[in-house]
Amino acid sequence: MRLIADRGFAGLYPENTLAAVEAAVRRADEVAVDVRRCDSGELVTVRDPTLDRVTDGSGAVCRHTLAELRSLSVLGTDERVPTLREVLAAVPPAVGVTLELREVGLAADALRLADRADTQVTVSSGIANELEGCRGVDPSVPRAYRFDGDSETGLGFARETDCSYLHPCVGICDESLVRAAHEAGFCVNAWGVDSAETAARIANYGADGLVADRVLTPRAGAEP
Repeated sequence: MRLIADRGFAGLYPENTLAAVEAAVRRADEVAVDVRRCDSGELVTVRDPTLDRVTDGSGAVCRHTLAELRSLSVLGTDERVPTLREVLAAVPPAVGVTLELREVGLAADALRLADRADTQVTVSSGIANELEGCRGVDPSVPRAYRFDGDSETGLGFARETDCSYLHPCVGICDESLVRAAHEAGFCVNAWGVDSAETAARIANYGADGLVADRVLTPRAGAEP
């Protein structure tokens, strides 16, 4: 089972920063980072639409230039908001990257940067139209539909956007969903995994990967 470091193991390191990514690639099979566009046009790795939770700044990410973002501290550390280009350059070829596209209009630039990366890149989003855009730009890059709602709806969107992966939240990931996803040809990576017990349960369901904010080892023999 693949271990995917959510925001670069956000439970251990300042999320979506270069320090987090550089630490996570030593322990994970893949790293997932969140992508948005700042006011000067660059793609940057920030999860929230605003800066208030993760930096000492405030307001919308899209209203700040890269230079302004560079002046902010991420979660009280010396780390700054990096560009997606910088993050991709920090990932070695043996470790994959999932790009969580958090808003519309990122597909073309995200895939242009992915094409230059030395690692395998997957694009993921909860926005079906953005996944459609990714398919139109470069259908060879694997896509994942990320969702936390109705399972049948999630499967339907994944089919419509010709995804390779289904990314359900851990709260709705059960044996039935994993089975249905596999029958439909999708790999399943459950996100929001926060304990070894939960990791074991998801593993027993037959999921293909765990998206977690820390290193987790499923306990042998745990019941689903």
